[in-house]
Amino acid sequence: MTTFFKTSVAAIALMASASLANADCGIEKGSVRILSNDFTALRVIADWAEKCATGSVTVTRNQTQEHKNIQTPALTTNPASYTVAMVASNSIVPLLNDDLIRPLDDLVAKYGQQLNDSQKIVVDGKIMAIAFMANSQQLFYRDDILAEHGLTPPTTYAEFFAAAEKLRAAGVMATPVSSNFKPGWNVAAEFVNTYLGTGADFFAPGTAALALDHDAAVEVLDNMKTMTEYMSADWATYDSNAQKPVWEAGEAALSIAWGSIAGSYIAEDNPSPEIAKHTSFAAAPTIGDHGIPAVALWWDGFTIAKNISDEDAEASFRAMMNGISGDMLAENQEAAVWLIDGYEPSKTSAGVLANLQGGARPYPMLPYMGLLHTALGDNLAEFLQGKESADQALADTAAAYNTAAKEAGFLN
Repeated sequence: MTTFFKTSVAAIALMASASLANADCGIEKGSVRILSNDFTALRVIADWAEKCATGSVTVTRNQTQEHKNIQTPALTTNPASYTVAMVASNSIVPLLNDDLIRPLDDLVAKYGQQLNDSQKIVVDGKIMAIAFMANSQQLFYRDDILAEHGLTPPTTYAEFFAAAEKLRAAGVMATPVSSNFKPGWNVAAEFVNTYLGTGADFFAPGTAALALDHDAAVEVLDNMKTMTEYMSADWATYDSNAQKPVWEAGEAALSIAWGSIAGSYIAEDNPSPEIAKHTSFAAAPTIGDHGIPAVALWWDGFTIAKNISDEDAEASFRAMMNGISGDMLAENQEAAVWLIDGYEPSKTSAGVLANLQGGARPYPMLPYMGLLHTALGDNLAEFLQGKESADQALADTAAAYNTAAKEAGFLN
């Protein structure tokens, strides 16, 4: 390295540190308007995208758990209310169906040199999204409590329930289990996760015709009902945000929760440091004798709205490239299971990676899967509450799905 080059590097570093607060990412002007779900990894990305804001570049965000209900109408307006929609395996489908997001091939060619091929979500030959993290639910467990009672992390639901029963019988916790069973999207996701673990499919091959395996579906519902018997009477209020304080209060020792929030459970600023210290992660349990982690593999990423100016599209893409940059990764290694080059697996990624290694199946990225997800979310709570049979819940789900699929033109 020459003296000139060394001096140039030093000068550039000095200039960069002096302008870090308003690093403009090379964007001349534009409006970046981000819509996303609300959890740690996505907040971090938005924080780094906001570093691109200058006098001529605005960056705003709306991070809410209602993002799936907002995204389609918000991107349908012209111009779209948001320029960026952060999505997951399932939430991109309505945007594709309604032609609300733009191909990214040109922007990737100009500004996406940092991207791995695995990050490029290709649909019909075009890059329609950029994935930045892998996600799935995984087992959260209190390693101190399990060890104290001679238990190892359960690998099957039979072992999971046996451990819960032992802790209850020993007077450790009356309700040692928690999971995202809130009616609607969350309880449907639990059904999908567990059903995937049976190895059965949701639809007849190549069609939108519902083809749930009845025995497998009943097995799943019975498993979910057993889960509720070890959970708080408030289980119907449990989503990710509601589960965390229950864990931090020491009211649960076994949980099925998202890998994307694992980092916040063990963070240095966690309000319950002793519990955080003894929180560990493993693959989701398998169900029955199927041997597949009962969980869906997901990716999270971002899309760029179609109904916006090319100027705002370019500004948004470049801001998001800063959001998922190596510099962001260096400061947030444990915030997610990143797909970004340079990611090093950590404690929080143990369960997600074990799910992958165990043969967990991906969430079906099919145009009609969202209709089934909604039908499940609307029709499982009464069974779990003991108000109707599994057969009735499945019949109601099928009727709701068939009606929606016919209205959408997927079925005759």
